[in-house]
Order: sequence, then structure tokens, then C-alpha cells
Amino acid sequence: MKNDRIQQLKQLITEAKEFVIIPHENPDGDAMGSTLALFEFLQNKGKSVNLITPNDYPGFLKNLPHSEETINFEKSEEKAKKLIQNAEVIFTLDFNQLSRTKQIQQSLEQSTADFVMIDHHQEPTDYAKITFSETTASSTCELLYSIIDDLGESKNLTPEMAKCLYLGIMTDTGSFKFASTTSATHRTVAHLIDAGARPEEIHQQIFDNNSLNKLKIQAKALKNLEVIEEARTAFTFLSDEEMNSLQTEKGDTEGIVNMGLSIKGIRFAAFFKERKQEGLVKISLRSKGEFDVNKVARKYFEGGGHKNAAGGKSEKNLEETLDDFRNKVIAHYKNQLQ
Repeated sequence: MKNDRIQQLKQLITEAKEFVIIPHENPDGDAMGSTLALFEFLQNKGKSVNLITPNDYPGFLKNLPHSEETINFEKSEEKAKKLIQNAEVIFTLDFNQLSRTKQIQQSLEQSTADFVMIDHHQEPTDYAKITFSETTASSTCELLYSIIDDLGESKNLTPEMAKCLYLGIMTDTGSFKFASTTSATHRTVAHLIDAGARPEEIHQQIFDNNSLNKLKIQAKALKNLEVIEEARTAFTFLSDEEMNSLQTEKGDTEGIVNMGLSIKGIRFAAFFKERKQEGLVKISLRSKGEFDVNKVARKYFEGGGHKNAAGGKSEKNLEETLDDFRNKVIAHYKNQLQ
């Protein structure tokens, strides 16, 4: 029962003093919005709180409140490990498998802290003492708001917390256009606006703050765009050389996968990003309607996520990965495995 978990959480927050908050690797708007909002929530209760990211995150998220207080595990590994070792409670937000934290995973597995998972992805693992897993939630930020409300604390939301939560919901719903957006999502957003979130300011920060390089990268991705008409699929890609020549920075490829979905009649879109140094190709998948990209990601690309948004990887080179994708998409369509 959720009420039992809320009471357990309330007791943990009351009794513990040392807290650590962890998002997934390459944290996005939902991951950073939820962790930063929780950071302030716990700080306001007089707790010692540290937010540790596995690696860096996009610059357009660094204007969020408290972002300057985050600890990058890659840059401060020994400090981060010590904080994890000393933590009494560790919150993990916007992921449900410790492997999503990459280099932090071993430290988390060795921790004796009580874990609290707050997440909206499918098929959670059972590492946490308290698990809030709601796959129907539009975002982890929406789920976190509902937990804060159940704790009787929504009246204490600050404008800074409201901004973080609004940004996470906005980015994870594609500005409220994805099927995961519900009436509950809009009610939550209304409360956040009442608490001080400013939609026009947040939208400008995310969507009207592009570098010239980012626009050139998007233009290159558009040039690479291909359509498989019989499978109602569009995909694009960026090679390692293309990204290096355009001096790509973290966050510059955000949203490219959605370009294909804007084409009339397309229901499935993919974006392939080559990472030669890592020996793999990273894959983002998006869909409309009943086409389940989570199944595609899990079956073919060692990944997963949501019904309409998922990710995966390939250890083949880019050319082989693209050929493999074309063949799998056509076979998937013919077999109607969606």
C-alpha cells in the first residue's frame, strides 16, 4: 500500500541525518529537475544532503537552483565515494536499475544505506527498501510531486522547487504533447505555477537558448534523415567524425530523435549516435500511439524505457548498426510484433 510506504518514508526522513541523491548517467531534465527539487526539500528540513551525478549534464540545465552544489562523480570520485559510504539514506531518482549509474554502481552496491527508489520506468529491480514505481506517471518529477503531496508538504513548495519540477515534467512530456500527459499532469503543473514556477521563463531557458553549433548539428542530422516508408519509420544518425567536427557539447543532440516523428504518417523514429571511443553506438527510440519502442529496445538493442520512448545501444560499427536497424524494422513491421 502506498500509504504504508509514505509512512516509512516519513520516518526515514525524520530519523536520518545524512542523505545522498543520485540520478542516472547523462541526466536529463526529469532526472535533474527531480533530484534538485528533492535536494532543496530535504535541506529545508535541516538535513545534510549531497547530490551526486555519475557524470556531467547539459549546460541548459545548469541554471536550475542548486545545480552549482552538485558533485560530479567523474571529477570528484574519492569525495563522492566517501559521501555514499557515510550516507544513511540514498535516494535514486529516474532510474530503476543500479547499472544506469555506470561508474557509481559499485559504490552503491557496497553501501549499507537505506535506498529509496522514485521512478516511472518499466520493470524495476528490487534494490530499494522503499520503492515508488509508477509507470503511468508522465515523469519522475510528477511522481515526486505526488509523494511530497502525500507527505502533506505540497503547501511548503518553494518557487525554486516548483521550477525544477515543472521543468522535469515539461521536458519528459515533450511540452505536454506525449500520451503520458494526463489530467493529473496538468493539475500538478497548475499547482507548480501557483507555487511560483514561471512557464515562459522555463520554456525560454530550455528551447530558446541554443548555441549556433547546436543548430548546425540539428541541420546535419536532418541532412542524414532517412525514411522507411513501408514501416512508417524515420531515422537519422551522427557519426563520431561529424560530432567532433561540429564540436558537439553535452546536450546538443537533445531532441534530435523527435525530428522524424514530426513527418506526416511516421509512427516510429530513431536516432543513432556513434561513440568510437566507447566502442558503441547509442540509440534513442520514439513512437506514436500503440507502437511499443520499449519492446524494440529490449529485444534488439540491450535497452528499455517506456512504451513511446526508449533507448539502447549497439556494439557494431555505425554502418552495420544502421543496416541491422533497417532489416529489423522491416521484419518487425512484417511480423507485426508491436
